[in-house]
Amino acid sequence: MGIETGIMAGAAEPDGAGPDPAAFAAAVAADWNASYAALDWQLDCGIDEVIGEAPVNRYEVVIEKPVRAAAPAATARGQNPTRQNAVSQTYDPSPEPQIDPVAVASATAASATTLEALETAIRGFDLCDLKRGARNTVFADGNPKARVLILGEAPGREEDIEGRPFVGEAGRLLDRMFGAIGLTRQSPDPAASFYITNVMPWRPEGNRDPSPAEIAMLRPFVERHIALADPDVIVVMGNTPLVALTGNRGILRARGSWTTALDKPLLPMTHPAYLLRTPAAKREAWADLLALRAFLDKG
Repeated sequence: MGIETGIMAGAAEPDGAGPDPAAFAAAVAADWNASYAALDWQLDCGIDEVIGEAPVNRYEVVIEKPVRAAAPAATARGQNPTRQNAVSQTYDPSPEPQIDPVAVASATAASATTLEALETAIRGFDLCDLKRGARNTVFADGNPKARVLILGEAPGREEDIEGRPFVGEAGRLLDRMFGAIGLTRQSPDPAASFYITNVMPWRPEGNRDPSPAEIAMLRPFVERHIALADPDVIVVMGNTPLVALTGNRGILRARGSWTTALDKPLLPMTHPAYLLRTPAAKREAWADLLALRAFLDKG
């Protein structure tokens, strides 16, 4: 009644003789269009229901999922084809199943039957966040048939750029150390060469130590790598490979003491980067190299 009165008043003749039919029709159309536009705007904002006085249990609410029709037919003015084609689905509060990255890594590593296949598998493994921040996947270097396998920690900045383990100043020191006992990366002779890989194929941000979860995630690849290379002896350099293969920390206490891992002799040594920072420790490193040479000479 109030709207009609307003419309009638707005459409009245100036002399009060009565409403003008054309003006009355225009006023009605303008008022209808404005009301429809306001309602349509509220729907666009997600206001599609009236709040009631009783509380609503949202876990029991049926959610309407809009579905876009392939070729919507023409509808009467004011109808919403999206809402007409809505489908209902019941809300499921249960969480989505979690992926176990260690289990995935174990299955992926076990499926690799060659070193080439293992490298492909590692490059395709996307569950380790370190991969997202690394430039390259650092797999290995040296002679894969060598009697000696050196297991390092993780790539540094220069290794990440070049895509090879143990490069830069620490890598050059490593080459001089093992060259002093007659071993090189380049030799085709398994008895005169060594093979290098890391626990982590991707560089941790800021050269931080890998976390226990990251070590556990990549350990299946390390174990498979060693099984496929099948060296006579493993040399671990630094805490990370020591933890990965033995579960123990404290490379300074462990160095020089022979142990076993994966049914192979294992010799812990300090990392070349540590020797660059602590030159006095080179004497102990030389003793470890002589012990390695003596082991190899025995057969």
